[in-house]
Amino acid sequence: MKIVVVGGGITGLAAAHRAVELARERGSALELTLIESRDRLGGTIVSERVDGFLVEAGPDSFLSEKPWALALCRRLGVEHRLVRTDDRFRKVFVWHGGRLHPLPDGFQLLAPTAMRPFVTSSLFSLPGKLRMALDLVLPRGSADDESLGAFVRRRLGAEALERVAQPLVAGIYTADPDDLSLAATMPRFLEVEKRDRSIILGLRRALKQAPLPGTSGARWSLFVTFGHGMEEMITALAGRLPAGAVVLKQRVSALERAGDRWRVKTAEGGGFDADRVILSGEAHASARLVRYLDPALANLLSEIPYSSAATVSLGYRRADVPHPLDGFGFVVPRVEGKALLAGTFSSVKYPQRAPEGHVLIRGFLGGMLNTAILDEDDAALIGRARAELREALGITAEPVLTRLHRWPASMPQYRVGHLARVDTIERAMAALPGLALAGGAYRGVGIADCVRSGEAAAEQAFATTA
Repeated sequence: MKIVVVGGGITGLAAAHRAVELARERGSALELTLIESRDRLGGTIVSERVDGFLVEAGPDSFLSEKPWALALCRRLGVEHRLVRTDDRFRKVFVWHGGRLHPLPDGFQLLAPTAMRPFVTSSLFSLPGKLRMALDLVLPRGSADDESLGAFVRRRLGAEALERVAQPLVAGIYTADPDDLSLAATMPRFLEVEKRDRSIILGLRRALKQAPLPGTSGARWSLFVTFGHGMEEMITALAGRLPAGAVVLKQRVSALERAGDRWRVKTAEGGGFDADRVILSGEAHASARLVRYLDPALANLLSEIPYSSAATVSLGYRRADVPHPLDGFGFVVPRVEGKALLAGTFSSVKYPQRAPEGHVLIRGFLGGMLNTAILDEDDAALIGRARAELREALGITAEPVLTRLHRWPASMPQYRVGHLARVDTIERAMAALPGLALAGGAYRGVGIADCVRSGEAAAEQAFATTA
């Protein structure tokens, strides 16, 4: 069987690797081609070692509670290279009123589960705390899907949304919570409301039943990464593919039916015949390739919006940073009017990210609520990040390392109604046998979700083999 995978990010690599595994398990002959338009594999996963610093240009970790990435690492034989977070510093700060306030212990993304830290927190006003407490008596909602913003306002009030939910969600999805589908992004909270009525009570009950929520057990923390950077995962996957399978610096420009097979053409003049094709790129790129096969499907795909973002990594001498850096980082509510969405204390969160006597801090800019800022040049973005780190952390010294990376149209946005759209897309795909979609645009944006999506596409290819 001939399989062509379009796109060499984590999704495409996971799909290609799973195809190799399935062919080996079944004793099937496989001719595999993975086509990537860039001159490297990995998509947004880029790790750079410079002057003793380990800089992650894109994702710096993956979730262990979603099993697919961890399971892949085990099959690749690289699980021993994973490192966990330093859980002595699990604290997260919220920028409010000109200073960093610790998020109360027990706060589960949207709502508190421990009352004493919540009541004594300096992050919320007394009226805000009382409004959040109303969740204990409010009735259930009736909507199957609503925006995350509407959900938090209804259950917990505007202050909970502005000071916690919005900045935390921006750090994950770079999204506007008033557009973001709760059912598509955080279905757990929808389920808790339906089952327990109160979000606070439901989360507390769940916490009692599972003393270590959100982890894969004692060995791993919620977030895990590789000792030498996330690019280790890309290298391991690429190294398991057949020799000559990867084609770089060719952009797929056309996809045509050829009887019961497919013809994949590139802008550089290449052509590849295939029994199965897996499109693992962004939804708008896949839309371009299917526009003549199914215009309605192409429209559905092209209407999935994407946000853009940038990361600024700054290395400092530890003595030049007055803040104790006793946490993983901070998030910034939109109402504070800052350029930064969030900041990560990278060298605190994970080991070996900075040389002895130094620290590495990474800032995030852009997202759906601040698209215009990415029109500024690199120097301006770096200047903004430094100015706001001065305000938040008291850093006045020059950094010893500066790195900026831009990621245009890189984060799919799951707006209200997203799951219904995906259901329609999947029904349309059923009419195109031998063609599969995979990636973060559909049923999960994280690395583990992308691994699952890519592997499912490979399994679908083999399941439809005559």
